[in-house]
Amino acid sequence: QVQLVESGGSVVQAGGSLRLSCAASGRTSTVYRMGWFRQAPGKDREFVAAVRWTGDSQLYADSAKDRFTIARDNAKNTVSLQMDSLKPEDTALYYCAAKSLSSGSYYNPSAYAYWGQGTQVTVSS
Repeated sequence: QVQLVESGGSVVQAGGSLRLSCAASGRTSTVYRMGWFRQAPGKDREFVAAVRWTGDSQLYADSAKDRFTIARDNAKNTVSLQMDSLKPEDTALYYCAAKSLSSGSYYNPSAYAYWGQGTQVTVSS
């Protein structure tokens, strides 16, 4: 089992920045890739960004490119999501997730076996 705990969500004005963090514990030796997803009310959960457990191979949704940065801190066993130039449409519950190597595509939520409880990001206009 892998346990994930997110933090850092808040209310921010449009154009502002937030940094989300995800602390991983447990059987992290089974983790191949970490991802951030988000879900707005009435919408499906969508991919935001992903990074290999080793810290390389960052991948982003089009909506996150050039504004968000995902990074791994190997010493602290955390994954962060730096979000800049936030827009009201970024408002959502943000989830951290972990997947193994063989469990499917990085952008597919069903490929991730472990999930955190989510942290709310609200961007006001």
